[in-house]
Amino acid sequence: MQEFFMDYGLWLLIALLVIIGVVFLLSGRKRPAEPPVAETRQAPAPVAAPPVAAPAAPAPPPPAPEPVEIAPAQPIAAAPEPIPASPAVTATVDGADDLLKLKGVGPKLNMLLIELGVTRYAQIAGWSDADIALIDAKLGNFKGRPVRDQWVDQAKYLAAGDIAGFEAKYGKI
Repeated sequence: MQEFFMDYGLWLLIALLVIIGVVFLLSGRKRPAEPPVAETRQAPAPVAAPPVAAPAAPAPPPPAPEPVEIAPAQPIAAAPEPIPASPAVTATVDGADDLLKLKGVGPKLNMLLIELGVTRYAQIAGWSDADIALIDAKLGNFKGRPVRDQWVDQAKYLAAGDIAGFEAKYGKI
């Protein structure tokens, strides 16, 4: 008998572990948390015949609906409104600036800013907190970038032509 266990003991141990594993997996299936509740159906209540009433005067016709005026439909994709620059800012800058020089502005964001009417450093340098909030709401995936990347401060350096000051604070252009 001892020789039997010596020869086949390892295989018996492996078979026992496999059986325990199978039992564990089968017993671990999802069971409903609550036992199913048997549905009880009530017999429908007997329907009593409606009482016969004396003939009444015919009901007045319903009032005609009042005409409703419909406002003309507005286009779904309206063009974004450009943010006007103050007259002083407009007078100081003649053409569009390269907004890609601003740290944090890439090609896609550059195009989005141009579509929003932002083309000059002087415009950005003159933004108030309300202007930043207005632009930020229209930036979509780039929301938060004007404040996080300090566009107003960067634009002040670039609008003034202070490249050395810009590079000292924000790095090489």
